[in-house]
Amino acid sequence: MYRAFLIKYGEIGTKGNNRYLFEDALIRQIKYALKGAEGKFELSKEQGRIYVTVASDNYDYDSTVAALKRVFGVLWICPMLQIEDNGFDDLAEQTIEYIKDIYGDKHFTFKVKARRARKNYPLDSMGIAAAIGEKLLEANPNVTVDVHDPEVELNIEIREHINIYSEFIPGPGGMPVGTNGKATLLLSGGIDSPVAGYMIAKRGVTIDAVYFHAPPYTSERAKQKVVDLAKLVARYSGPIRLHVVNFTDIQLYIYDACPHDELTIIMRRYMMRIAEHFAAEEGSLGLITGESIGQVASQTMHSLAVTNEVCKLPVLRPLIGMDKQEIIDRSIEIGTYETSILPFEDCCTIFVAKHPVTKPNLSVIKKSEHHLDEKIDEMMKQAIETTEIIEIS
Repeated sequence: MYRAFLIKYGEIGTKGNNRYLFEDALIRQIKYALKGAEGKFELSKEQGRIYVTVASDNYDYDSTVAALKRVFGVLWICPMLQIEDNGFDDLAEQTIEYIKDIYGDKHFTFKVKARRARKNYPLDSMGIAAAIGEKLLEANPNVTVDVHDPEVELNIEIREHINIYSEFIPGPGGMPVGTNGKATLLLSGGIDSPVAGYMIAKRGVTIDAVYFHAPPYTSERAKQKVVDLAKLVARYSGPIRLHVVNFTDIQLYIYDACPHDELTIIMRRYMMRIAEHFAAEEGSLGLITGESIGQVASQTMHSLAVTNEVCKLPVLRPLIGMDKQEIIDRSIEIGTYETSILPFEDCCTIFVAKHPVTKPNLSVIKKSEHHLDEKIDEMMKQAIETTEIIEIS
């Protein structure tokens, strides 16, 4: 039945004279997402409405809806019966058939909500709603009207075509990707960082990513796990440029030269330095991490303050106030959880100290870092120059 979809947006509607820029960005993201669906589609924009119309004989409804549900900026997806204006009797007949096809003989309450954008239609909005409601009651003895809390809200819009719809499939909301600059995600193989990337992308931010690899202590399967996570995030965010940094020599040097209870903090500080280098190259305006206050020793308030000290760019931490179960629930929702829990450890897990410091002192950490002065700059340069870049789409 459905060969057209009405796309409803939320925040974009508050953008005033700039709304068209956000609408155009949303259309671009919908086109990108629909490349993964079976069928061909045309997109159009009309008076605050965005339409997706099927332009091929065959298409797959389920894959189309799944693709649209991954587009940030989409608040609701409404599958529509779109018909020509052949008079009120034809509209009433097709509306009755629509209700019969969708709901069968089910008992339900309903109301009709009509909108007449084309003012030359002979009935006004209230007249359309009342007349169609009367026809539905005559044709369906199992239904009753409830204008306050109906189980089914039947929408009829009189525009260039006539749109009939009653289903509202929730989208992810947020803002279209590309409308709020770019940021660089520190992506690991854990549960948290993919969720952090998703949440920042949801606010319209384009993301790139940096992954710290430590062969032979971390395997190629651990690296592939991160690539797979980046692909899952890219279903929502669009293409991601993934930088794979060989961090082994730096980690071993820190391990040999610095107190072991400070290892995690010092390694984290060098990760942030390297990530910021790539952020500057890519034109990113901030870094993204999956940190949550107090989740582990490196994420206490003291530790976060010491880590932040090396950064010139703002560090975005969208999970900062969430507990672990909330993060897990979101990772399940977006489809990254099963990949995140695969048993391939990343470099942070391999080199973690038995008793890491939870209240690091910045001056003490800086003093420990002086033990690295002889080689660390050259090592960082080498790590940056040998970084592998993987284009994720």
